[in-house]
Parts: sequence; structure tokens; C-alpha cells
Amino acid sequence: MDSTTSSSFGGRVWKFGDDIDTDLIIPGYAIFADREGQMAACMSANRPGWSAQVEPGDIILAGTNFGVGSGRPIGNTFTYLGIAGIIAESFNGLGMRNCINVGLPVLPCTGILDAFEEGDVVEADWITGAVANTTKGTSLTGQPVPPALQEIIGGGGVERMLRDQGYLSGEGERMAHEKAL
Repeated sequence: MDSTTSSSFGGRVWKFGDDIDTDLIIPGYAIFADREGQMAACMSANRPGWSAQVEPGDIILAGTNFGVGSGRPIGNTFTYLGIAGIIAESFNGLGMRNCINVGLPVLPCTGILDAFEEGDVVEADWITGAVANTTKGTSLTGQPVPPALQEIIGGGGVERMLRDQGYLSGEGERMAHEKAL
């Protein structure tokens, strides 16, 4: 794990319900859009204008089965927006792993939606599972992800870890190689 990466994250809360699927997170028309297009489209079907209100460091709280659906790059879109982490009652495995693979902290936590109002401030630790509502002064405990997945989050995601370990070259080198082909 990257020793400079903290296991805690915190910020202003945005609440979403159950079964938030990848079609809601990144609508079909935005799958191949550029970064700005994906950011603008994020959650537009169920919360028009939401992405324009998000600030770096904000946190998503959600109900059960967050990230259900296809393998759309939801983790990338959330990191483009500056989302610092996601805490949900439960995650769909594919959606959860998509976030972890880009280094976005996730934390399953039963009771999370009842413990917060939108706009409250959360502080969480994705290794210990500790979750605090600093607005209300209450706390609860989530279920930390397994150590191997914690290593990916702490390492900044799969791609960054592979680059740091010398398995992938830099972006500029890859683009120059593709042009040469």
C-alpha cells in the first residue's frame, strides 16, 4: 500500500437510494463521451444538474445494490467529479470493483442511509470500517473491503500500481507507440 495514501475519507454527503445502476450513473449516450461529457451526464436521469453541484471531496451514500448493471467505467466518472468515496448499504460486485480498480474508496455499511441527511458531513475509514456523522455526532461501523482490495485502493488503483511497478509505461510513451503503429 502507498504509505502516502490515507485510509480515511470524508466530506459532504449526497444520498441516493437502492439499485442505482450503471445506466443512471453513466447514461448510454455518454458512454463514449469525453471526460466533461461523462461528468455532465452523471446521474442526470435521476438527479438532473447534480454533477454541476458536486465539489471535490464530496461523498456518495447509497442504499442496497449500488452499481448494478454493466461494466461501465463508473469509478472513472466519479473520480473525474472529485468524489472522495462511496458508502452504501451494499454494492453490486461489478460496480464495487470498478470503483476499487481506479482507487476510489468504497465501504459497505448497513444503516448508512438512516444515519445521515443529505448535506451532513461524513468521516470514514475504509480499512477499519469506522463511519462518523460529524454533523450529528453519531457513528457506526461498516464492513471493510478485503486486504487485497484495500491494497488496490491504497495504491491508487490498478493502473497506477502497474505503472509504479514498471509493468505499464507512461501515457505519453503509449500514445507515441500507438501512433508509430
